[in-house]
Amino acid sequence: MAKSGKKETPLMKQYNSIKAKYPDALLLFRVGDFYETFGEDAVRAAKILGIVLTQRNNGGDRTELAGFPHHSLHTYLPKLVKAGERVAICDQLEDPKQTKTIVKRGVTELVTPGVALNDDILRSRSNNFLCAVHYGKKELGIAFLDVSTGEFLTAQGNEEHIDKLLQNFNPSEVLISKKHKKEYLDTYQKEYHSFFLEDWVYQEDYAQETLNKHFKTSSLKGFGIDHLREGIIAAGAALHYLSETQHTQLNHINTINRIAQESYVWMDRFTIRNLELYQTPQQQGVTLLDVIDKTISPMGGRLMKRWLALPLKDPKQILERQEITAFLIGEETLLEKILHHIKQLSDIERLISKVATGKINPREVIQLKNSLEAIIPLKQLAINSENETLSRLGQQIGDCEALRTRIKEMLNEEAPVNIAKGDAIAQGYSEELDELRALAFSGKDYLDAMLEREMKATGIPSLKISSNNVFGYYIEVRNTHKDKVPEGWVRKQTLVSAERYITEELKEYEAKILGAEEKIGILEQQIFTQLVVWMQEYISEVKKNATLVARIDCLAGFAVLAKENNYTRPNVNDSCDLEIKEGRHPVIEKQLPPGEPYIANDVRLDRDAQQLIMITGPNMSGKSAILRQTALIVLLAQMGSFVPATAADIGVVDKIFTRVGASDNISMGESTFMVEMNETASILNNISDRSLVLLDEIGRGTSTYDGISIAWAIAEYLHEHPSRAKTLFATHYHELNEMSETFERIKNYNVSVKELKDNVLFLRKLVPGGSEHSFGIHVARMAGMPNQVINRANKILAKLEKSHSSEELTSKLQDARDEMQLSFFNLDDPLLEEIKQEILHTDIDTLTPVEALMKLNEIKRMLLKKKQA
Repeated sequence: MAKSGKKETPLMKQYNSIKAKYPDALLLFRVGDFYETFGEDAVRAAKILGIVLTQRNNGGDRTELAGFPHHSLHTYLPKLVKAGERVAICDQLEDPKQTKTIVKRGVTELVTPGVALNDDILRSRSNNFLCAVHYGKKELGIAFLDVSTGEFLTAQGNEEHIDKLLQNFNPSEVLISKKHKKEYLDTYQKEYHSFFLEDWVYQEDYAQETLNKHFKTSSLKGFGIDHLREGIIAAGAALHYLSETQHTQLNHINTINRIAQESYVWMDRFTIRNLELYQTPQQQGVTLLDVIDKTISPMGGRLMKRWLALPLKDPKQILERQEITAFLIGEETLLEKILHHIKQLSDIERLISKVATGKINPREVIQLKNSLEAIIPLKQLAINSENETLSRLGQQIGDCEALRTRIKEMLNEEAPVNIAKGDAIAQGYSEELDELRALAFSGKDYLDAMLEREMKATGIPSLKISSNNVFGYYIEVRNTHKDKVPEGWVRKQTLVSAERYITEELKEYEAKILGAEEKIGILEQQIFTQLVVWMQEYISEVKKNATLVARIDCLAGFAVLAKENNYTRPNVNDSCDLEIKEGRHPVIEKQLPPGEPYIANDVRLDRDAQQLIMITGPNMSGKSAILRQTALIVLLAQMGSFVPATAADIGVVDKIFTRVGASDNISMGESTFMVEMNETASILNNISDRSLVLLDEIGRGTSTYDGISIAWAIAEYLHEHPSRAKTLFATHYHELNEMSETFERIKNYNVSVKELKDNVLFLRKLVPGGSEHSFGIHVARMAGMPNQVINRANKILAKLEKSHSSEELTSKLQDARDEMQLSFFNLDDPLLEEIKQEILHTDIDTLTPVEALMKLNEIKRMLLKKKQA
């Protein structure tokens, strides 16, 4: 940029004044046929877009410069926005030919990652959420707003709840108050594109005023969010940001919904990541969503993601989804017809949002009309079906007849994308437009008719109408007939054998034909704008249709999924039991080589007899798959889907926790073991009586004895906890099998293997009883480890087994427990009286696991002192 003291060119002066208003945005400055960027913006743009960075002299100052042709905006803009840039598009606001001074320019759109309406930036099957987070005194508020669909959601809760929602909704941009920038970045670093707003935006009265003004209400009670103070502040900040980014036409954002935490299954961020619901660490990995999403429409794809993020806890709602799915599976012809009609639909939710924001083009209006027409047979199919719930969904679909009829009357079926191309408005709609078109495009017919008329009136048999650049249209009369020329004709030119005249009618016609094309453009634009404004009355009805179609699409998708993959209907009930017969992992079974069957497994858990299953077995035997598939089957069942099993009885689960596999968080300075302990602590602090807990290889991030001790203590804690949470505990510490002898609700299972002479065959079948070996050396051999290493490992293993027998370790663990239990019988012991008082005065309900371990340590020290004395 030009420095002070240097003379700025008029162009750079104009640029600098506009850039000063948008200091945080990358400014695309229209100069002629190019969008240019200058200075720092040019450096960033060149790097992101891979375009040439040049320098030029501006008022004696060297300035970096990078630009691209204006017609390439749709290619380059998405790249900038996806790289996290906020892009201000500065256009020429007047025709350069009409001004002698510098062209007037101004920002016409500010596009940010979370506020995009351009199809090139949006992904059709995903929401593009702008998120605002508010740090309250006790709780955090959060709001999600998708300006491309009009969806607006809010919630509040503790940090874990907000964290879970961020993982589930995966916003494109997060807004935070500058005051809490450090707090936010400490937790999330650069996980999301973020923008930091001034503190005053996050004020309750300002948020209330912003929301009430937008919704034209006097209070937020009607939306059921009036008690969510922090959520309202976050929602107000999101709405404020839209006005800041030049988005003012927002009629499609006509409601705000609460994300009711109590209605959906709780999964923390580790669980969402571990179960690979939407993302997978592998490059070519397949997620659960990839496997289960059989929806056809973009609206259905977005809703399926939401259902996966928020599985239900109410058996009645689950049953409703199941019934439609079961009905559609049985009605193959109906299902095919429904799918056929859904295929005809465009993204009506985003199209009607474009109507609200005034960004829709003529071709998209035709697409909307055609989609609304395709909904009619879908509506009839649903109404006439023999399923009450599906029929009710069909009855709620609006036919939007007046809207469809008006579009049909006003627009050509082959309307262009750009209204300026012309021929968008249908013939017969506007008399004035038809006349202008007749003039502009049917001139020959008009002139022939005029000629015919004049020949009859004058009696001159051979008149000719032509035009030239000097005096426009004229009538040519041969000299032999010039005495018949009427008085009103004006002579313009005399030739050797003829004379040329102009008439009043010709002059009028000429004026008309010259202005006709320009007028046609203006009139078509006016008529189209009127149509778009009129269409706004239908925003609510079309949005409702989009929601209903999305629902039918998802349920039809569930039916297709179940038919294609042999899923069965689970029995979801209010009990606390979980029984899965021949369950399969929905993702792994799709990855198997052709012809290789998936080894299905049974799992039963309850709170009375088999609360915690200790699964032992070698690495690679399939322990993790059994854990994950149990969680995924529960998840699918509570989404309302059928499940990969021959039968399943599922008592509603309210929380799913997983601690699967080891992952470092080096960037945060945390070791694998620290991450593991953090995740496990989060589980132990949040379990409930309906929780499902899946722990895989707990304690393996530290030394063997440490690991066994921690794993044992955690299993004991889960068994003794009043919630009796259903738990699958996979481990390679065979010593933990001893726990089943002492703890009545802990049962041992192992993933069976078949030992051959020099090898081991993984059968992947879960069978009762503990496992003796880990077969780690066999796995090393399978991985192609050199024989020298394998032989040496076998020798070392034999030595270690001799000197540190696992029986010795488990008997020590058992002794530690027996010692504690036996000493309680000596009730006359004053030390025991002291311990008894210590325990009685401990408030278990408020005790954290760490405090509990410390208290236990304290009691242990008291006992050790007595023993030494």
